[in-house]
Amino acid sequence: MFEFSQRISQLPPYLFAQIDKKKREKIAQGADVIDLGVGDPDIPTPKPIVDAMKRAVEKPEHHRYPSYEGMLSFRQAVADWYKRRFGVELDPEKEVITLIGSKEGIAHFPLAFVNPGDVVLCPDPAYPVYKIGTLFAGGVPYILPLKEENNFLPDFKSVPSDVLKKAKIIWVNYPNNPTSATATREFYKELIDWAREHNIIVASDLAYSEIYFDGEKPPSILEIEGAKDVAIEFHSLSKTFNMTGWRLGMAVGNEKLIAGLGKVKTNVDSGQFQAIQEAGITALNLPEEEIQRLRDIYKERREVMTKALKEAGLEVYPSNATFYLWVKVPKGFSSAQFVEKLLEECAIVCTPGNGFGEHGEGYFRISLTVPTQKLLEAAERIKGLRL
Repeated sequence: MFEFSQRISQLPPYLFAQIDKKKREKIAQGADVIDLGVGDPDIPTPKPIVDAMKRAVEKPEHHRYPSYEGMLSFRQAVADWYKRRFGVELDPEKEVITLIGSKEGIAHFPLAFVNPGDVVLCPDPAYPVYKIGTLFAGGVPYILPLKEENNFLPDFKSVPSDVLKKAKIIWVNYPNNPTSATATREFYKELIDWAREHNIIVASDLAYSEIYFDGEKPPSILEIEGAKDVAIEFHSLSKTFNMTGWRLGMAVGNEKLIAGLGKVKTNVDSGQFQAIQEAGITALNLPEEEIQRLRDIYKERREVMTKALKEAGLEVYPSNATFYLWVKVPKGFSSAQFVEKLLEECAIVCTPGNGFGEHGEGYFRISLTVPTQKLLEAAERIKGLRL
């Protein structure tokens, strides 16, 4: 009787919803399932943030509609954090906006700048929302393959001239989900120069910037001269502070790009609960030792799982960022086939690489968001596989 709209009908099933369904089926069969699929930290939100939230909920002024752009005090805390972490100066009133999680902002952003038929340059493999937000806006995704031989960086200079004429936005995400690759300042400099030449918006997703282990801290694109002419950056408190369920993020950068996103949000949501924003201020001011404690946990897990996978004969992409491992499937298997084998024979949930796009075929992603002991158990199960 009722038919979905074309924009809904053209969407693939959302990857993680599918994975969750298969996991529930396996649990119903009585299996002890170890879920290494979705990147949802198992470590509790730090206590000072929770305590700040408890206090903030009691304040009557937070029980009314919040501002659309977000509390100025939270936006100021974001600007201060960017200054401390990246050396980037931001005007909290014009260059920062509060998001109900970065996913919301990423999905809504194309609505502000993409007309039907415009092209958006989307990496592949990638977080699915870049492409989905494009489709919702009536845009046309143009795929930029991320290949291991290029360290999973897009070859944006290869985009044909006829596509460039229609292109409005290019999405980049480093440290990268799902590959765990990182980008250099030199890459961002070339990207900014290219984007300015072709009048293309650079939308940077920096959600994993604080999950790094050895070597140089991942940079923000806004550290690079000229970035504010073309770039908006999306960030989140979800991964850094184990606040995935709190739904709090921010977008920063070019004033007009922030204003455009703000116009969309004014018409589709009423802002984030102010008590959560107040807790977010506490998060952004946590001592660095607290964040380092979380990094140390993920580093231990990364080392344990990488060693075990190599002993099992699997090839892991070497990386020093994110809480993911990007692993090649054994010869003779597709990504979906191997992930299904892991679920059926080992009761382990992983994410097939092709779920992030066709160029993810040949890989699968492991999320390090379970306790180390569970990872060791998963590793033993994988070692027992007959490949």
